[in-house]
Amino acid sequence: MKNNLLIFALGFFVLPAFGWAQSAPDFKELLDSAMVRDSDLKMQITQNKLTDLDGHKLKDIFLPTLELSGQAGYLNATARLTSPEINLQPFLTIPEGRYNNNLNISGFSGIAKADAKMLVYSGGKVKYLKKAIEEKKASEDILLEKTRDDVVAAVSKAYDQLALIHQSKNVLDESKKRLDINRKTADKALGYGLITPYDHKKIELAQATLDAKIVEYEGKKELLLTQLYILTGINKERLRLIEPVLTPVEMLSREKGIEQRAEIRALDHGIVAADYKIKAERTWMIPKVQLMASAYYIGLYGSRVKTSENVIPAIPALGYEGARLDWRPTNINILPLFTAGIGFKWEIFDGREGKHAEETARIGKEVLQNKKEDALKKLTLNLANNQTNYDIATAQITLKSKEKELAKNALVQAEKEFRYGMSKSSQLIEAESDLEVAELEYQNAVFNQRRAGIELMRSTQELDITKLY
Repeated sequence: MKNNLLIFALGFFVLPAFGWAQSAPDFKELLDSAMVRDSDLKMQITQNKLTDLDGHKLKDIFLPTLELSGQAGYLNATARLTSPEINLQPFLTIPEGRYNNNLNISGFSGIAKADAKMLVYSGGKVKYLKKAIEEKKASEDILLEKTRDDVVAAVSKAYDQLALIHQSKNVLDESKKRLDINRKTADKALGYGLITPYDHKKIELAQATLDAKIVEYEGKKELLLTQLYILTGINKERLRLIEPVLTPVEMLSREKGIEQRAEIRALDHGIVAADYKIKAERTWMIPKVQLMASAYYIGLYGSRVKTSENVIPAIPALGYEGARLDWRPTNINILPLFTAGIGFKWEIFDGREGKHAEETARIGKEVLQNKKEDALKKLTLNLANNQTNYDIATAQITLKSKEKELAKNALVQAEKEFRYGMSKSSQLIEAESDLEVAELEYQNAVFNQRRAGIELMRSTQELDITKLY
């Protein structure tokens, strides 16, 4: 009893999970998987992180900075001193420059320094650069829309091609069924002497040709499954379960114009960013202000201070022979040595470097304006071309539908005539081939109309998958 309950519990939880794992993915799942895997989209998102980093750097530019530095080494310095006039009348008179003395200081030195700085006013440059980065970020985000539309178009094309192959396989299967029935009729007719062996062989040849086409379409299907696997990462076992159906795209009236295309909106933000860049470069003539503070420690260890000559001259009248300086202090320390204040930098003349930077930014704006003007022309032509292609493709569906209906009626008539011995097998095979071609051309017309519809939607940035699937 317990074993039965265990088996039931496992079946209750495991079998639905297995069934779900083997269910056919819908288009939304395919698209979501492709969005995660698309290399161009991931590359663009990664590149956009650099712009985010630039924005963070500008936010942090007003934060104080603290720098610690230090050094230790051996110090040996010599200074040459020329004595001034010394007048100690009546005992001593030394004219100026009589004694040249070398003062030598040696020992191990240590220096430590802490510098703190904080930008207070940048002349407005940081403010304008921050706004320029915000516009650049908006431009990059808009271009992501175009990349996502490219992914939608790629997945949609592969999905529709798979649907076309699937529909074509159905057409070939129907043709095979009809040929099998007609083959039996031909066998009876050959037995009664109503047709010749040559006519009978023609039907066999038609069956072999049809089998070859089925093998060809299976190969194409496998290629498309591989393409979808590369795009989405979904295993082929689940992809094989997809049985899509091609239906024409019905276009509603457009609500947007080409001005809503991602390229145009991105260029608009780029032009605004260029304006801010010009304003930022123009601030070169405005003084920049910052707060500064420094703390020093200076030490001299194992030092010796000495002179090459007497620092106190000899006084013969007093019987004094003079003395040199030879001092060995234990250590000499200067701590703390602290400075603090406010400083400014004003580039009154920078060799026209600021002017050149401003002019460069201005030319960059002109380039973007020219690109926008060129893009508007090309996108206007693209919209007109896509509208024409869509209208033609829609008209082709109506035409191919009528051709398919005529071919179907002709085949029914040819089958009746062949069954009653009123026509040869070649006429039946021709009618069967005409219907097969007409049905395949109709499916191709639907496929082409869907592609034209998608491109027309993309012309005005109105691609909506809910209208497609």
